[in-house]
Parts: sequence; structure tokens; C-alpha cells
Amino acid sequence: MNIYDTVQQLVDKALEEELIEKEDAVYARNQVLGELGLVTFTPEGGTRESTIPDLLEVLIAYAVEEGIIDDVLDEKEQFQANVMDHFLPRPSDLNRTFYQKYDQDPREATDYFYHLSQKSNYIQTKRISNNVSFEAETEYGDLDITINLSKPEKDPKQIAKERQMKKTDADYPKCLLCMENEGYPGRIGHPARSNHRLVRVELGGGQWMLQYSPYVYYNEHSIVLSEKHTPMTIDKKTFDELLEFTDKFPHYFIGSNADLPIVGGSILSHDHYQAGRYEFAMAKAEASYSFTIDGHPDVEAEVLKWPMSVIRLRGSARAELAQIAEHVLETWRDYSDEAVDVISFSKDEPHNTVTPIARRRGDDFELDLVLRNNRTSEAHPMGIFHPHEEVHHIKKENIGLIEVMGLAVLPARLKDELKEVERFVAGEAYAVAEHHQTWADELKAAYGGGDVSTFVEEAVGEKFKQVLEHAGVFKQDADGAAAFRRFLDTL
Repeated sequence: MNIYDTVQQLVDKALEEELIEKEDAVYARNQVLGELGLVTFTPEGGTRESTIPDLLEVLIAYAVEEGIIDDVLDEKEQFQANVMDHFLPRPSDLNRTFYQKYDQDPREATDYFYHLSQKSNYIQTKRISNNVSFEAETEYGDLDITINLSKPEKDPKQIAKERQMKKTDADYPKCLLCMENEGYPGRIGHPARSNHRLVRVELGGGQWMLQYSPYVYYNEHSIVLSEKHTPMTIDKKTFDELLEFTDKFPHYFIGSNADLPIVGGSILSHDHYQAGRYEFAMAKAEASYSFTIDGHPDVEAEVLKWPMSVIRLRGSARAELAQIAEHVLETWRDYSDEAVDVISFSKDEPHNTVTPIARRRGDDFELDLVLRNNRTSEAHPMGIFHPHEEVHHIKKENIGLIEVMGLAVLPARLKDELKEVERFVAGEAYAVAEHHQTWADELKAAYGGGDVSTFVEEAVGEKFKQVLEHAGVFKQDADGAAAFRRFLDTL
């Protein structure tokens, strides 16, 4: 099977996946030949059972061998994105098709866009399949655990090229979430987005963009980003926009990272939300108790049985829910309770905010407000309400929206390190990483036989539960419960 056969098989796969129509086949083939510097087409008729990602890998290897691109990650990513761009509609055509389907059923529209993003290799399905995922049973429900192996590691050549690149304030696009990434060819240090498409969505009278994450952590993991490159801010406008989105896409939840460092997401410079078609453990959490909010008899208010501190609001009037949420946020912004280490300000520096999540429950809107505080101390320099040092061997990164809802995104190093722990616990003469040693000794003492992999997975789930408990501002004990009620009394 020669390179021409690979090109033809890619075109055939694109036809099979309905990325292109029959009339587009010759055009698309010639565009791919152009990417490879080929001006003839002499296939031998060979075939192999391959997916689109597999065929792209063959084309990338050829491009490297022929000196078309260097053997570095970013150039290979740019090449494959450029190739797949030839099989995709223009943004205007995609948006037109999306909203034609939306008029029939919003689910049909998102199904179309999600499957297109998968088939075009924008969503890295082959790499995502490498992730390690399992559930861990806890008293709060089954937590989702993912060891993230999908993002390729940078090699020394890539790192060296990045060091040579000059970064200026005039860099374009300004960040990874800017709408200007749509169709952007990429550069060293900035990922290729030639095969990237955005659906325009109006929220709160402003223009927003819907896209899917290239490395989805859950079903239909999407990002809703502002047309403007403005910093993230949680306010009433946020609640209005989240609830409006669930009105337009009732089969999706949507949430926002908090708007302060430590408790916020990795990109606070660009206003954005995350959405998707998945029910996290927190969404299924039961109420610990209900309470009332003066003047709003038709709104149900609950405190959740969840390791973090969550207020749930439910009602049929979305404007009313946004109004109550604003009241909760404004009260929380200025609230302090030194008995439980909650202090709202250090001079002019704010510490209190929320992580909000919205969804539909039949005809009702549901809005969860997770109370957050980003204060640090000498004992906890990374954050008082942040994973503490005793769990850093499993998770030390920020607890953002996804983790808040009950999905742990853990570092790739754990794939091999947990195997070492399993062997150690099972009694093999096997060394474990130093940062796991104390934990591994405890597990070995507690292990009573059975499937050691399941035993260690359950222990990881227990650690993640502790991570969430550390991030909760009102702890799961009598003092924490009393402190939570003190705050509710101020509402």
C-alpha cells in the first residue's frame, strides 16, 4: 500500500463517515495531495483496516520522512489539522446546518456537531481511549476517576523550539479560548486549530461560541466561550447566561469555574463555561436538609450531602433563580467566620466566590452554588480550602469545575505509580515512589486479599473524596454543619 492508497483510503473514510459528499471526493483528495507535495496520483489499490487517526499517522510519518515537516509535536499536529480541514464545512455552512437541525430538536443539532468534531479528529478519540477511568464508591455517591493519558508529552525537540519562539503582547490569538482560534493553523507553542469549528450561541444578548474539548473528560464535554477576550467574573449576568443556556439546550448541564486564583480554572483570562451531556455524582447528590429564602416561597433551597459546601436552588422561573443566586453570592462575598477559617478579604484582596452549575429537571431549572474561598496560610501555603499536603501524592492541582462535580482528573504519572503500589500491597518485593510510601504501607496493612487493583482503585477514590473535603469551606462535622447554618441565617 503506497502513499497514494493511504490518501484514497482517507477520502473513502471521509465519505463513509459522511464528512464529505461524493461530489467533494476528487477535490478533497487533491487538497491532501497538495499538503504532501504530490502532483500525481498513482495508487496501487492496496487497503488496510484503518481509522481516520490511523491513516493520519501514516501521512504524518511520510511528511516527516520527506522533510515536509519536522519531527516535533506541534508541526505534526499542524499537519494533521490542515489535512482534516479539507473535509470540513466552512463555519457559515456548519452553523446553518446546526440551526436547521436545532429547529427540529436541540439534541439533533448537538449530535451533529459532536459527531463531526469526533470524525474530523478534532476530538482526539484515539488518544482519549488511552485514559484510565474507573468509579469509586463513597458515601457521597460513585466518584469518577480519570488518569489523563490523552495529551501527548513534549519531547526535547519540541521544548527547544518553544524556547526559540519570542512571545509578545501582540501574539495572536490572545489565548487558547479566543474565537480567533477557529481555523488557525497553529505555531510552535500554540496548538493547531485548522479543523476547529465554533457554533454561535446568543446568551444574555451577547455572542458566545460553542465548541467541544479536544480531550473530552466526559460525554459531549463542551466549552462555551465569550466572543470577547475578557476576564472571568461571576455575577448575576453569569447566572442569567447559565440558565438561559439550559433553556436553549435542556439536555446539557453548564457550569463555570470560580473567578479567583487557586479555586478557579486554569484560564481565568477569558470568560467561558463548560457544558456537556453527563450526570456527575454531585448532580445526583441527595439533600442534607432544606431551607427557605424569604420572599421566594416557590423556590426550593437545599444544602447537599456532598464533601464540598453546596447550595441547590430549584424552581420554574429562571429569572427568580438568578436573582436569588446573586443575593447568595453578594452575601457570601462579604461573609467571614473566623471560627472555621473563612475570611472574606485580606485588605482589598477578595477571597470568597462560587462555582455555579445549572441544569434542567423537567420543567424546572436547577442551580448549584458551590461556596469557595481561596485564602492561604502558613500551614497551607497552596490554599486552606485546597488539597492538603497529605493528598498531594495523588492530587495537588486546583479543584476546578470538573473536580467539584465529582470527576478527578489525575496526572499521567499515576498509571505506572499505582501499578507499583498494587505490587507492593500484594506482597511483592517492589519499591514504590517515595511520595506514596506512607500511603502504600497503610494499604498493605489494611489489605485482606482479593483483587488488589480494585482495592487500590477504591483507595484512590477515598483520597479524592478527601481532596474534595479539603476544598469544602464548611467541613463534614458538627462544627462545619453549624457554621453552614450560620451563613444560611444571613440570607
